[in-house]
Amino acid sequence: MARDLQITFDCADPAAMSAFWSEALGYRLQDPPPGFATWEQALEAMGVPPEQRNNASAAVDPAGGGPRILFQRVPEGKEVKNRVHLDVRAAPGLRGEERMAALEAEAGRLVKLGAKRQHRVERGPPMSAGHIVMSDPEGNEFCLD
Repeated sequence: MARDLQITFDCADPAAMSAFWSEALGYRLQDPPPGFATWEQALEAMGVPPEQRNNASAAVDPAGGGPRILFQRVPEGKEVKNRVHLDVRAAPGLRGEERMAALEAEAGRLVKLGAKRQHRVERGPPMSAGHIVMSDPEGNEFCLD
């Protein structure tokens, strides 16, 4: 039996990370519980102290097909390279210069949102295939593929 999948990121600022990845993936922030117009209202009603209201934030696929992405605050910072990372499929089916141009355009968009470009990897003859290694605002590596 297939299971629902949630991807969880440990981070310092869940709200900022959720906002970044929502924009990067075409997701949206998860709606507050029924009966509340905002998360602030819901957390207030639940008695969550103000200093704990950014302990978690989630991004969801508006079409409902992709996994929920949860960002949870942890006290320690990122120290080493990710052992698992996301590949953002920014140019599926494209080849050659068209593929690399699409990846470059997406890299530029994500840099404006707070990502950092690490390096470009090319495979095959120049400009025929490859990917771009990026990092999100908290330094988590991901690839544009």
